[in-house]
Amino acid sequence: MKKSVYSILRGTFLVSDDSFKNWRMIIFISVLAIVMIASSHSADRKVYDIARLKNEAKDLRSQFVDGRGVLMRLKKASQIEIEMKEKGLMISENPPIKIKVNRQY
Repeated sequence: MKKSVYSILRGTFLVSDDSFKNWRMIIFISVLAIVMIASSHSADRKVYDIARLKNEAKDLRSQFVDGRGVLMRLKKASQIEIEMKEKGLMISENPPIKIKVNRQY
């Protein structure tokens, strides 16, 4: 036990005759660690993208609601009357009359 710990601390297990098995394991673990780190970065990037898209969706929804409110206000008869007065048009004092056409052939 003492000899194996001592060989690990000195690094003799990397240069001994049967060190090929050790190097394969070290390379495998290193590649596995690199893949894990890349996967973690990819997941973090996706989380940031999702948060950015949620904020963008909230902003677009609030713009939609504001635009709908402005449109509803502009469609009111009183608002139309005010804007037409600015352009010089007045509301007719006589109500409109329905015209009926009887077709006779």
